[in-house]
Amino acid sequence: MARDGAAYVCQSCGSVQSKWAGQCPACAAWNSLVEEIQSRPPGAMAPSKTGRGRGLAFEGLQDATPAPPRIATGVEEFDRVCGGGVVPGSAILLGGDPGVGKSTLLLQVAGHAALRGAACAYISGEEAIEQVRARAQRMGLAAAPVKLAAETSLREILEGLKRDRFDLVVIDSIQTLWSDAHEAAPGSVTQVRAATGELVRLAKKRGVAVLLVGHVTKEGTIAGPRVIEHMVDAVLAFEGERGYPFRILRGAKNRFGATDEIGVFEMGDAGLSEVKNPSALFLNTAGERAAGAAVFAGIEGSRPVLVEFQALVAPAAYGTPRRAVVGWDSGRLAMILAVLEARCGLGFGDRDVYLNVAGGLRISEPAADLAAAAALVSSALDEALPQDCVVFGEISLSGEVRPVSRMDARLKEAAKLGFRKALAPADLEGVAGMTVSGVSRLADAIRRIRDVEWA
Repeated sequence: MARDGAAYVCQSCGSVQSKWAGQCPACAAWNSLVEEIQSRPPGAMAPSKTGRGRGLAFEGLQDATPAPPRIATGVEEFDRVCGGGVVPGSAILLGGDPGVGKSTLLLQVAGHAALRGAACAYISGEEAIEQVRARAQRMGLAAAPVKLAAETSLREILEGLKRDRFDLVVIDSIQTLWSDAHEAAPGSVTQVRAATGELVRLAKKRGVAVLLVGHVTKEGTIAGPRVIEHMVDAVLAFEGERGYPFRILRGAKNRFGATDEIGVFEMGDAGLSEVKNPSALFLNTAGERAAGAAVFAGIEGSRPVLVEFQALVAPAAYGTPRRAVVGWDSGRLAMILAVLEARCGLGFGDRDVYLNVAGGLRISEPAADLAAAAALVSSALDEALPQDCVVFGEISLSGEVRPVSRMDARLKEAAKLGFRKALAPADLEGVAGMTVSGVSRLADAIRRIRDVEWA
């Protein structure tokens, strides 16, 4: 039986149970219920000292609201994802795999912001001050006036932040903090939720921007209860594949900007460097294009990005053909293969199919359907696409090639990089220097790939 004032809290979803069970009734996670002492019953409000509230002061929709000011950190890719800079009084949660460079990124952000005149503090719960200082020296930020501290006690951190005035504070990481008001281990649901709530409250009350580092689970989601993602103003994901030097900063939630923006960085010996032209990073323009490769003109946030789709169709060595995909949705690959078989007469039932997005970038927009199909057809027919050709378009289950958003911006980016041909949806107006081969059905695209004169 649980002790007085104790409850069992799920470390996966944050639900509270009165007794222990092997499986959480809320999220079905096994062995995730941990006994924690509750300061008051879950969901109960603290008693009021005055007995009555002040009431609400309502305002109309027509009232003018000034745009929130921004702190330009000097790291343009980070500011782009945040919506043009960091808003004072906001709380930002940054998540990513271990070793991807979260601490490096935020130390770089704090250092450049401090050099531009902002009062910045970097509080580490995982490293000593000497380690943080050594990383700053490698990054060339030894002269940045950033205040450093190594502390895990939430009470001490709050007292220090209240005593001094800061514009931007980095907490690395939220899972290492603990509050003496709760009898739970650091990193538990109770501690993470309490620490996040206190830091968000401090950010709103004193107008300081708080940047929190969050650990991720093996599935890639932020560790701890999902409630902390609702408490903060922005959730950023820092992604990177092992073996590749570049990193992608992607906005998953942003109350002060768009959520589909990305920032591209390249990891080096001196830290992270910004990539101004991501298309040149993801493309290999040397030599002739091989069969099975198609260049996709995509849109990531507000910027067009060109990336190469690579496909390999080979005879199945065993009875069951393999389907492997990296960087794209495997369900969408299965749909494209079904459309190619049912609408275009190309059979893949007895062949292995491999699809890869070059450079490790993950593509999610439907406009990549035609590029994936073109790469698959090119590999199956052993016919290479033109070296200076880009492909984009959405494919329906009927085999129709449908228009996508911002097609003119995709063509302009391709023309800027030297591409002169485009295989795209029909009724698309070209840009200067580009020849657009418009197709309305997937079968028409296959005929264009087979057309030697077009190539």
